[in-house]
Formats: sequence, structure tokens, C-alpha cells
Amino acid sequence: MTSNAATARNRTGSTWTQKGALLFGVVFLIVGVAGFIPGLTMDMGSMSMAGHGSMALLLGLFQVSVLHNIVHLLFGIVGLAAARSARGARLYLVVGGIVYAVLFVYGLFTAGMADPANFVPLNSADNVLHAFLAVAMIVLGFVLPRVGARTR
Repeated sequence: MTSNAATARNRTGSTWTQKGALLFGVVFLIVGVAGFIPGLTMDMGSMSMAGHGSMALLLGLFQVSVLHNIVHLLFGIVGLAAARSARGARLYLVVGGIVYAVLFVYGLFTAGMADPANFVPLNSADNVLHAFLAVAMIVLGFVLPRVGARTR
């Protein structure tokens, strides 16, 4: 019986925590791909590898660059890989949330600035989204494992 429970926790999406990591991973992959699609990303011609000079806007709102899109793709791949285990999924959500909290604080000082420090690049819409992602991922990283524990 113990081995069945362990096996269930190691299948992608078998716990609420794994489903949460899987959802975030898929969304990050979609956002990363969308950042390279004309029509979904406005001013594609101004997209640069990195830096504040990239004026490309995903959905006409979020400032993106090639680097920014690649980071979203990598974050999505990590989310899919982390979703393979309950522990990995929880770690992805909590650490990923912390990364987004740090990115939010970084954005408070650099968003919208024409400064080399704004290398990601970020604007105020990105900053609001990063704050939301930080809170959502950290909260889910702590709440979802408890939800799964109660249903067993």
C-alpha cells in the first residue's frame, strides 16, 4: 500500500501540488511562445535580445524581449519537470514565487527606465503581474500540499 501511494505521488499531476506546478508550467510555456508570435506581440520589429530598448509588447501590454521570452520558456520547462513529483512541484511553486518576488522588487527600481539595469526589460504591467505571480505561487506552494493531505 505504501508503494502505491509513493507511485501516485511520482506521476505528473497526481497531487494538487503537482497539478498546480503543471498548470504554471504550461502557462509559462504558452506565454514564452506567444512572445514570439506577431499579432500577439505588438511591435515585433523593435524586439531586441535584451534591454530596455525592446519595445515589443505581449498582448499590447507586457514589455518583452528575446531573453524575457526564453526565461518564460525555461520556467515552463522547469514547471513541467517539477510536476513529476509532489516534492519537486512544491519546491517549484515556492522557489518560483520567491524568484518572482525578487523580480517584482527589482522592477520597482527599474521598470520603464531607459537604464542598462533594466536588462530584462520590465514595465509597470510586468511588475504588477510579477507581484501577483509571486503571491499566487508561494501561497499555492504552501496550501496545496495540505489540501492533498486532507483528501487521503
